[in-house]
Parts: sequence; C-alpha cells; structure tokens
Amino acid sequence: MPAISVDTFFACSLMVLLVLSAMAGASKLLYPQINNASDSNADERYREISKYLLLNTGTPSDWGQNWQTIPETFGLAKDNLASSYELDIDKVSRLNSENIYASSYAQLFTVLKMSDVSLRIEMKPVFDVIVNLTATFVEGNETVYEFEILTEKYGFRVPVELRCYVVAKNYMSTSSVIISNGLKYVNLTLSNNVGGPALLVVFARSVCNDKIVSFNFYPFAHNSLESKPKGSFLRTSPLNYVLNVSFAYPEITLSKVYALTFNYSSTLIQTASSNRSAAFKIPHFLDLSPTLIVVTGENSTAFFSEWTAYPQIPLQIGANFSDSATLSNVFAYTYIVTIGFAFYKCTFWLGGLRE
Repeated sequence: MPAISVDTFFACSLMVLLVLSAMAGASKLLYPQINNASDSNADERYREISKYLLLNTGTPSDWGQNWQTIPETFGLAKDNLASSYELDIDKVSRLNSENIYASSYAQLFTVLKMSDVSLRIEMKPVFDVIVNLTATFVEGNETVYEFEILTEKYGFRVPVELRCYVVAKNYMSTSSVIISNGLKYVNLTLSNNVGGPALLVVFARSVCNDKIVSFNFYPFAHNSLESKPKGSFLRTSPLNYVLNVSFAYPEITLSKVYALTFNYSSTLIQTASSNRSAAFKIPHFLDLSPTLIVVTGENSTAFFSEWTAYPQIPLQIGANFSDSATLSNVFAYTYIVTIGFAFYKCTFWLGGLRE
C-alpha cells in the first residue's frame, strides 16, 4: 500500500474514533481522583447537565436570534433540530465575548439556577490549522510568499483539502483546491501594486468527512510596515445572519466585506450605517463549511482588515478552574456537535466549591 494511503488510513481511523467517542461524551475528573460514591454521583450529575445544555433549546427557544433577549432557561440546541447535538448558530455566537451581543457568564450562571455548580464552555474546530510564513521572495513587480500549513490533531497529521483566500486593498484571490497530507508548503504571489497589509484565510477540509472543516487567519505585511492585531479597528458581531460592525474610531471608512466558505465567496451588501457602525446581510450558503467574514476599510489613510467566523468560534466562556484549592470534583465532557453544516468540538467543565 502506498505511503500516502497508509497515512490517510490511519488519519481517517483517528477522525472516526474521535467522532464516535466524542458523540457519546467523554468525561475526565481533573481533581481529585474518583474514590468514593459522592464523586461518582457528581460525575453522573454533571454529565447529565452537559447533555441537557446540548439537547435543549432553552426558553424562549429563539433567544439566540434576538440580542435583547436574556434566556429564562439556558440551552444551546437548535429549535426543530434534525439530529442530536445540533446547536443553534446564534446561541453559540452569543457565548463569544467578541460579540457585542454576547451573554455574560454571570447571566448564564443565573439562568442555570444551580448555585452549587460552576461551568466553563469551550468550542473550537475538530482539528487545528497552524499557519507560518516561512519565506518571502521579490520577483520583478511581484512578491512571492511561502507559507507552511500544518493540519493536526493530538499530534497526528490530518490529511485535508486546502482552500486559500488572500484579501488585500481592493483585492481578493482564491486558490484551487490543494491536497495536503498534513503538512504543505504553499506559494502565494501578490503584485507589488496591490496595497497592504494582506490577510491569508485558510480552510482545511478532512478527506475522510466533508463536515470536518477547520480554518485559520494569517495577517501579513504586504506593502505595509505592519499588520495590526485583530480588533484594532472594528468589533465584528454576526447574529441572525446579519453582520454588525462597530467602529473603534469615528474616522473609519469601510470598503469591501467578504463572506467566504470552502467552495463559495460573496461580497456583502450594506443594509444599515451610522457614523460609528454598519450592518451587512450574511448569505445562507449551502456549503459544508463555516462562513468566514473579512471586513476591509481605512482609518484615515491606513488600510486594514478585520475578520471573524460565523458561528463565532473558537470561544471560551465560564469559570476559571485553575484554582484547585477552592474547587472539588471538576469534570470535563467532550462532544462533537453540529453547527450549521459542519462539526465542531465542544467541551464542558463542571465542578463545585469545596465545603
């Protein structure tokens, strides 16, 4: 059997085992070790709480879509869900602190109505995409950038199909699909007439399952002195298929806004604006992929790009469980959930205070 086939077989086996084990939910006692009946009871109770939050919509069932609504009871399931562990894209996005409509942990703790239970939630893609700029070459009026793209899970390489987008000033390009065995060097060429900085957007889709898609963003200083950190100019908040953009400075002017998936791209149309904000309609792409959004504009004379994902993942919300002196019976439960048309990894940490 060729080496690529062997690697693909083991990587596919890894992904299948990951999905099957996580769909059932895996628990791990972080501290202390299980050694009595009360610990076992806590494990079962916390497991049922984690399942409840994934399988119930909360009330009202559409609390995610309406930014003014604080849920009376907390649940993340999609209304009229088609399968178990199918989550609502807006309920998930409202857990991300980058969203201006985010619910706080204090609000969630109150609606959980369990004063003896602390909770932490983390959601992210099933596997990691790591991007590094490894070389730069100037050739005439063009610059060639060499990127190293690594896709892995638990230290294992994940064979994928790659799709790359590059966004710069009045510029957007798309690569063809690139097959990678988990490590790929990709050369991207930009004209020196294109204004920067630039942003590389990478989609990685597992060759074993089209619904297992990960992504990453990599800003780089093409034709510019530097690329500012994310959030320097705008706050981007997708909700109910509308992108709400809040300006950090009044002199900001937006130019083009792109919505990108593995197979499709679209330039968004502005639907509302003021001197400190704007809104854009997000298309309902029928693609097995998250939607990644890139907003470009200028602050006085400096070009910039800001980015986010819809659902707004990765995210973390909840209690800090690093202080073992005050907490007992802290368990972690991991599930594979569906949001939109793609799989994501969702982990709950639950625990109580020491008596």
